Amino acid sequence: MAAQMAVNSGASLWGPLKELWETVEGAVWRKQAESVHLLDLQLKKHKPHFLKLFQNPPKSSEQREKVRKASTEGIAIQGQQGARLLPEQLLSEAFILSDLFELGELAALELLLAGEHQQPHFPGLTRGLVGVLLYWDGKRCVANSLRTLIQSRHGKTFTLDLSGELVSLTTRFTDELMAEGLTKRILMLVSDINVNKEFERLQKERGLGNEKHRKEVSDLIKECRQSLAECLFAWTCQSPLSKDDTLALIGHLETVTPEADGSLDSVNLALVMALLYCLDVSFLEQATEDREDLLQAMPLLTERDYVSAVHTHLVEGQTWKLPGLQALVRLTWALSLRALSQLPQGSALVEYTEADEALADQALLGGVFLFLTEGVLGCEGFTQEEFYTRRLHALITDFLALMPMKVKQLRNRADEDARLVHMALQMGSEPPASVRKDLEHLMILIGEFYSKDPANLELGLEFWCPSESLQHTSLMGSYMSMAMQRPPHKQVVLSKFVRQMGDLLPATLYIPYLRMLKGLANGPQCSHYCFSLLKTNGAPHGEGAVSGSPVSWEHFFHSLMLYHENLRRDVPSTHTSQYRPTPIRGITQREMDGLTSFLQLLTTIITWSENARLALCEHPQWTPVVVMLGLLQCSVPPVLKGYVLNVLAAFAKSPEIAASLWQSLEYTQILQTVRTPGQRQAVGIEVELNEIESGCEEYPMSRAFCQLISSLVESALPVNLGAGMRAPGFQPYLSFLRDAVFLRFPTRAYRRPAEKWEVADAVLEVFHKLLRDYEPQPADFLPESVEVSGEIMASHKPPGYSLMFHLLNDSPTLALCLSLLQEGVRQLDTYAPFPGKKHLESAVLHCLCLLDLALQKQALFMDLLRESQASLLVSPLEQLLQGVSAHTRKADHITSIARYLYHSSTNPEAAFQSANILRRIARYPNIQSRMVGDFTHDQVVSEKLMAGFVECLDNEEAEEGVENIGEVDPEKSVARIRHETQVHILSLLITSLDLPTPNLALYLLGYEVKKPVSSTNLQDPGVLGCPRSCLHAILSLLQRGSERRSGPEITQQAPHLAELCYQVIYQLCACSETSGPTMRYLRTSQDFLFSHLQHLPFIVSGNEIASLSQMSWLMKTAAIELRLTSLNRQRSHTQRLLNLLLNDQPHTQHTADSEFGMEEDSSSVSGFLHFDTVSKVRRKLLTVLDAINFSQEVPELLQLDFFERAQIEQVISNCEHVNEQGHTVCNVKLLHRVLVAEVNALQGMAAIGQRPLLMEEVNSILTQVVERNRVRRSLSAKRHALQSWRSVVETILTACPADLITTDQRQLIIRDLLLDLHDKVLAEDAAVELMPVVAGAVFTLTAHLSQSVLSEQQQGAGLEGGAPSGFASIANSALHLILRKLLDFILCTGGGFQRLRAHLYGSLLYYLQIAQKPEEPDTLQSAASGMWSRLMAPEDGFSQLQRESLAIIESYGTTLMEVVCRDACDGHEIGRMLALAVLDRILSIDRQSQWLLFVCNSGYLRVLVESLRQDDAALQTLLCPQPPLLKPLYIYESKMALLTRVAKSVQGAVELLRCGLVSQLVECQVFHMLPESDSHRVFGQRDRSSFIPSPLERYRQILLPTLRLLQVILTSTSTHHQQGAAQVLQWLIVHADTIQTILRGQDMSMGALQELSLLTGIISKTALPGTLEMGDINSTALLEFQGHVGRFQRQCLSLLGRLAGTERSRLLKQAEESIAAGDPADRREELEVAMQQICANIMEYCQTLLLQSSSEAQFSICLFSPAASEPAARDTTRPDLAVPSAPYTRVASLGLVLYLLKTSAGDFFRYHDSHRQSLNKLESLEQLAPEELKELCQAIVTGAGVVEKLPSVQRSQLAKRRLVQFVNNRAKLMALCSYIIEACLFVLWRHLEYYLLYCTPTDPKDSLLPGYRAATGGRGLGLAQVSQQDLEQLQSDVASSFSEPVQRKLLEVEGLYSKGRSRYTFIQALTRRIRGLVQQTKS
Repeated sequence: MAAQMAVNSGASLWGPLKELWETVEGAVWRKQAESVHLLDLQLKKHKPHFLKLFQNPPKSSEQREKVRKASTEGIAIQGQQGARLLPEQLLSEAFILSDLFELGELAALELLLAGEHQQPHFPGLTRGLVGVLLYWDGKRCVANSLRTLIQSRHGKTFTLDLSGELVSLTTRFTDELMAEGLTKRILMLVSDINVNKEFERLQKERGLGNEKHRKEVSDLIKECRQSLAECLFAWTCQSPLSKDDTLALIGHLETVTPEADGSLDSVNLALVMALLYCLDVSFLEQATEDREDLLQAMPLLTERDYVSAVHTHLVEGQTWKLPGLQALVRLTWALSLRALSQLPQGSALVEYTEADEALADQALLGGVFLFLTEGVLGCEGFTQEEFYTRRLHALITDFLALMPMKVKQLRNRADEDARLVHMALQMGSEPPASVRKDLEHLMILIGEFYSKDPANLELGLEFWCPSESLQHTSLMGSYMSMAMQRPPHKQVVLSKFVRQMGDLLPATLYIPYLRMLKGLANGPQCSHYCFSLLKTNGAPHGEGAVSGSPVSWEHFFHSLMLYHENLRRDVPSTHTSQYRPTPIRGITQREMDGLTSFLQLLTTIITWSENARLALCEHPQWTPVVVMLGLLQCSVPPVLKGYVLNVLAAFAKSPEIAASLWQSLEYTQILQTVRTPGQRQAVGIEVELNEIESGCEEYPMSRAFCQLISSLVESALPVNLGAGMRAPGFQPYLSFLRDAVFLRFPTRAYRRPAEKWEVADAVLEVFHKLLRDYEPQPADFLPESVEVSGEIMASHKPPGYSLMFHLLNDSPTLALCLSLLQEGVRQLDTYAPFPGKKHLESAVLHCLCLLDLALQKQALFMDLLRESQASLLVSPLEQLLQGVSAHTRKADHITSIARYLYHSSTNPEAAFQSANILRRIARYPNIQSRMVGDFTHDQVVSEKLMAGFVECLDNEEAEEGVENIGEVDPEKSVARIRHETQVHILSLLITSLDLPTPNLALYLLGYEVKKPVSSTNLQDPGVLGCPRSCLHAILSLLQRGSERRSGPEITQQAPHLAELCYQVIYQLCACSETSGPTMRYLRTSQDFLFSHLQHLPFIVSGNEIASLSQMSWLMKTAAIELRLTSLNRQRSHTQRLLNLLLNDQPHTQHTADSEFGMEEDSSSVSGFLHFDTVSKVRRKLLTVLDAINFSQEVPELLQLDFFERAQIEQVISNCEHVNEQGHTVCNVKLLHRVLVAEVNALQGMAAIGQRPLLMEEVNSILTQVVERNRVRRSLSAKRHALQSWRSVVETILTACPADLITTDQRQLIIRDLLLDLHDKVLAEDAAVELMPVVAGAVFTLTAHLSQSVLSEQQQGAGLEGGAPSGFASIANSALHLILRKLLDFILCTGGGFQRLRAHLYGSLLYYLQIAQKPEEPDTLQSAASGMWSRLMAPEDGFSQLQRESLAIIESYGTTLMEVVCRDACDGHEIGRMLALAVLDRILSIDRQSQWLLFVCNSGYLRVLVESLRQDDAALQTLLCPQPPLLKPLYIYESKMALLTRVAKSVQGAVELLRCGLVSQLVECQVFHMLPESDSHRVFGQRDRSSFIPSPLERYRQILLPTLRLLQVILTSTSTHHQQGAAQVLQWLIVHADTIQTILRGQDMSMGALQELSLLTGIISKTALPGTLEMGDINSTALLEFQGHVGRFQRQCLSLLGRLAGTERSRLLKQAEESIAAGDPADRREELEVAMQQICANIMEYCQTLLLQSSSEAQFSICLFSPAASEPAARDTTRPDLAVPSAPYTRVASLGLVLYLLKTSAGDFFRYHDSHRQSLNKLESLEQLAPEELKELCQAIVTGAGVVEKLPSVQRSQLAKRRLVQFVNNRAKLMALCSYIIEACLFVLWRHLEYYLLYCTPTDPKDSLLPGYRAATGGRGLGLAQVSQQDLEQLQSDVASSFSEPVQRKLLEVEGLYSKGRSRYTFIQALTRRIRGLVQQTKS
């Protein structure tokens, strides 16, 4: 028992029943696929609910006790653990509810709990009130489900096109219910349930809330009763009731009483109709295939006692409470019996069928036709149900067809009665009381019944037999498939009835007959037949004034003319006394009625039939328009004038008539538009309105006049109306409507309250049409004047202009419109019916439309007004709407407009317009903040507004339809309007979110507007008092169906709406303020992203654009989520999303879930033939990519016969604009106007003849433009989707933690993505517009592929023993495939798309980087292994991949070379740089020099070289303090890098020299522009805050590449081409000033040292005596050159003195200071290398100079002075060495060389040690301490706290990289030191040999020219005289400096380093010689 006593928090009386209704609706109405199975389950579960219909679970003491204890002991709730304690208050409410509805206490408690849960959906109601609603809603769901199930049965009247399985299920189920006594249960419930009774009970227990709640409860109760009654109606439509049930139904109807107005209520109407269908046998006339089965099931035909029982009951029963109803049932039964008697089965029932006449007589006595007119047609629900209409049609036509004798009797009696009445009139006595009016009532019934036809069934056609009008073959009758085919018998009888009744018509039937004709003329074909009837009736049978029938056009119009003639004589004088409403002589009341009936008939016919309009209007004798306008001028009652105006309004529907009607209207002055001065207004409609109508308090004429104007305005609005008499135009009419009708309507008195709103509605409709058709033109704003009868007067503006002007000012018109809106919303808030409600709603709608149109057109209007410089003031409407209301004294106009959203359920159109207006106003940021204030300052209003917005979004009836709203089905158009309202609200949110806070969107979406937005804490509705906001509504729209396999329903049912919803979510996530709260809420409360992403890709058939946009916004949101969860380290979230997007294993997490299980199996079956892919499914990311179709159909070119194509294209481009979504589209309406105006402008007969063809061509142009717009939107959507896809991919690869995807998985994913992308983009029909996005994605993917492969190798997947399939985890074949596709992509872009190719070049560079061997540590052992072993080593993976890649590249031949070279030489800067880089890279791996040959031979190299001169000018601009752009610098650097690459091969260097590279560089002026040194900064330290380097740094960026290039050329050409050296020397000499400045420079920053190291390298190879002899130079130049060379030598030596001497440490320290704190550690190492390199270069230079001067020491020159003291003493230089010139001419001594030798040896050991230690660390990297690892990483990664965040794998990779870098740096330094040692030893030896062996002391040898034996025989560099003492000192100094330890050290260097190198004992030999020299002479 305890289990059963658990409480269902969803309320067993509501939740499950709601679910039942959704299932039934889904199965029957929506025809959902899997619904039959679900329906079967639900029906089995809920069968008790149907059997005990509406029966509540009973009360019980046990339950009462359990509920009572719930506050102390708690109560179990289903789906929740443990018992829950409930508050006392709740329990007492439960007992009240239980007593109120007589239901079990637990059920009552459940209802309250559910009410509490549903409360957010019902703002302003308590849980008890919500419980009441849920109680009745549950009942409604059961009733509706039952009705729908019965409607889906198989039967005789209709079919719903459902599957056989479903129909048999529902038929079986409902049959079981019927057998259990459903009918009696329903009849009992219909009697018992009563709104008033229920309300009394609820009122007593305070169970009713506000007006809205009361209305909702009463609507629910009424709907329950209605649905129950309709269950029986639907049943009897399809299958008959049993005998007992039929008698029960008749028994129920006996007791029915009418409503106050005599009509039935809709519930009883349904039951009456149920009985009528029950007794119906007419379906047997139709020969359907299942006719026999239906016959068998019909108890009327098969069961004798059924007929007997019903017959007895109807004939002998007592009088019913409603005799008319009894008469109706009797008539029905009589007709059924008559029909039965004509069937073979009827022979057995003769005794009953005989009685049909008697029954029919009884029915007629009971006044059956009057009852049908008043009781049945008077019921408002009657016309809404098509099958009611059809049944009544059958009843009327059966009576006329089956009982012709009765009809004849009726006519005879009517004739007789008419005679009696006529005689009584003649005698002057009272007419007899016994006059029966059956025929009159029948005619009125037919007229009334057929005049209402909302479903456009045109059932009246059956009364018109086409044989009458066979001459009109143009209009085929309804049954005429062939002209001569005989119509059915029934139709013949009916048409005979219509004709014969009109023959010799007695006067009493004249008006009823006209009314009958009016009904039968309702419809396009009927009206034509009726027109023809009246025309043929009037055919003259003899001579005479009026001939033919009185019911004919001839008779009618003749009478009208006579009236006009008579009355015209009585036209009153100008005196108004006769305008009192006295009875008028001319027309009696009977004549009035007759005229009225005729005018109504005429109105109906000409409304429907255009032919009738034209035929009557153009009739020469009748001239109806003229006669009627004449009648309007006579003294006729306003009512009649109203009818006349209605006829004119109907005539005005034809534009041809409307134009002339305007002129006639103006001519007759119905509204006086021409005033003569001094004349009182005596005539016209204005007087009648003010004096007669106002007096009578009825306004028929004014309303009709408004209708006429409305009709005329729609057809034609002539510009020159009234020309000649007054200023032409519509203005007087507008002024009358505005001032006399509209502005005064609230203050007039009305006898019929509803008429007030009818007047407002009629006049506002005219305003709406005028403003709708108005387009502001510049001409409207220019002051124009016209001449009228000699006077100049200002001309009138168009009416639209006048309306706009009034709406854009604080005018009475605007004030009245706004107060009307407030009145409207006040009335709607009462939820009570009132007279004129429909018209008030319509008037409000017109007001809203006016405001919307004004907002739409105001921008253009105000622009034109401003340009015209007219002196008019207008204010923007959105500002006027902020004004203060006259009624409420508050600024609440916008709030009033917004409150219409709250009534969207009852007034969808008003809500739609309201949303539209708000959306237009919301574009203005200044108004947004005001609106937020207005919306929030009053709590009650605020809640209502929020509820209104939410209700619109939540509306379940909204449907996204096709484009046109003009559908037949009104429900469809309402659903469409509801959908558009949702779209407007979402657009409002999207617009607002872009505006500054606080904005409307934040308030509507439930964010904080008073506090910072980011502090919002979003909750589910109802939690912590959080109301249901638009965000909740949007999410529930999106979530509906997302748990099912088919995915969110909205994406299919309303694709555009879904797109906007996703966009709102994305905007909230993307905006920094709302992102945090939103993402948190979506992640925790909703699991939104995961549940939606798992349904990607969305495929919406027929709306590709919307589905792509939905996916775009969703993927962009997903990218943000991935980024944020990665940043916040929410790994599980990130991992889950990544698995979803990237997994290619079928996911098992859903297999438990029946819905997902099936899908997975099917997906893996497809691959079972490939054994390795059995278990693979396509990755989600790839399926999304598949959903983007790269091909795009493009419309064909226009084929034009009349228009000029170029001009049309120009017009089309002029009509283009950027729409709200940012697409450039053509405004089709504007284009249409332009083209139609063009066609209309053509003159002449030929043009008129061609017009149809021209219009056809216009249409084809418009169709083409619509298609173009679609293509643009489609391409834009595809691009957007691709970009979003790309952002997800890039986020996954860059932002997500790398260790979430293993390296091999990452490579395979990238491989799949790359190959798929390429396949799609390389397809034949791929759209070029998508290529740029693809290229960007390819770039990112390749970059990550390269990075991933490289990092995998760094982790030690050693390549020598690598995987057999190839390189890393990704197979070589895959890499080759990627390369091929990449090259194909490059080639398929052709000549254009250079920017796009830039991405592809980047990708290619990254790809080629994969095969680039990583830096390996120089262990110093490799040299020892010898050349041979290196040649014989097996090829490693890198070289193999490189070789294969090159082969693929070369297979593309010269086409690829051509493309790359062309891009390198010309085009966009980035493209050029990347193309140069690609060339550089390929040249570096191209062993065969194919590419080099091509570049050289095709002339591209020469182009590049010659472009250096053009670069020169651009580079010069870069050296000003603020450079324009650095682009030229980057291109120059790229170009120099490529030229350097070319120069690295001998062939390339020679080619460069041949192209004149050096001579181009010689002519470059930029090298002369060396900027001043940045002395004000700390040694040129860069200002780190700025990106742009200082001028000096920029100069270095220009100079260094050139120096490198020159150095490479020298190296490449040194062996057999001295030409290069000579050219380079020339460059040095031309730029000597700059170079000497640099050599002398005091700045020892990194840049300066780099410059020096390169310069000294070049000088050491070129500034040699031998080089000068190479060039053919004349002697004077030679002398100058020699001077330069000498200067270079001196500067180099002095530089050496600075670098190698005592200043060395100071310089090092200074240089270190110049390295900023943030720079990486290798800067210091680079510094050391640069300093050592400079020393090595200068020593090499000395060595070369010594060697070049002579091979023997005795003829060699001297570079150093013979002083061997260490440089420490250099400051107090000995006087005999001093030279009194500038310091740099001081000659360096040999002591410097010795010092350098020693320091280098010391450095060498230092470097050697650290090299060894680092190697050891590298080998035992795993064992390193974390601190050490961190320190190593910090050397590479700068920034605080970055290293800590790195994963350990990455840390060890970085450490390894740093160690390899350090080891190689040390190896380089050791090589330099070793070289310096050797060079120093050699220089020392040569000098010592000369000084100690060959030098003769104190010879004055001071020739300054070095190296040549001049006349004086001098050989030094400015040496002073050398004395013997110097030489001795030298020897002793050298001996002491070059001591044993030094020598040992040097030999050790040789042993450690120079082993395995060819100069094996060079150091040893030289040491020995020097030692020999020093000792020998000593001894």
